[in-house]
Amino acid sequence: MTIEQISVFLENKPGRLAEITKLIGDAGVDLRAMSLADTADFGVLRLMVDDPEKVRELLLGVGCAISVTQVLAVRIADKPGSLAGVLAVLADAAISVEYAYASITRDKENAYVILRVNDNDRALETLSAHGIKAASAKELFNGG
Repeated sequence: MTIEQISVFLENKPGRLAEITKLIGDAGVDLRAMSLADTADFGVLRLMVDDPEKVRELLLGVGCAISVTQVLAVRIADKPGSLAGVLAVLADAAISVEYAYASITRDKENAYVILRVNDNDRALETLSAHGIKAASAKELFNGG
């Protein structure tokens, strides 16, 4: 299963990230994971939220350029080496990880990592064959 990620293209100027996160927070939307990558002129803010449709409407309403991508959320044991094991399984199957970032969780035993890979279906099949389960959006937001 995949989860919807929203990418927001932001002008790289002071306060822009604060404006976007305030807009989301004021709408009562729960932000569970985010990643920000920047260049000199713009940034790409990647978001995992509990109401993607609402956030898409909000961001489009204020003139933001966005894209929606299906990504994987993988639950891993919260201990050293867990992420390396997942990434090794993908590497052995020649599945490329384009980017990854962590998510906060209420689960004390596990962590969640968000993965953008070059082939979601093959990655899901490969991970499953190795006993690694992708998390649903509900699991990601409720912590297990």
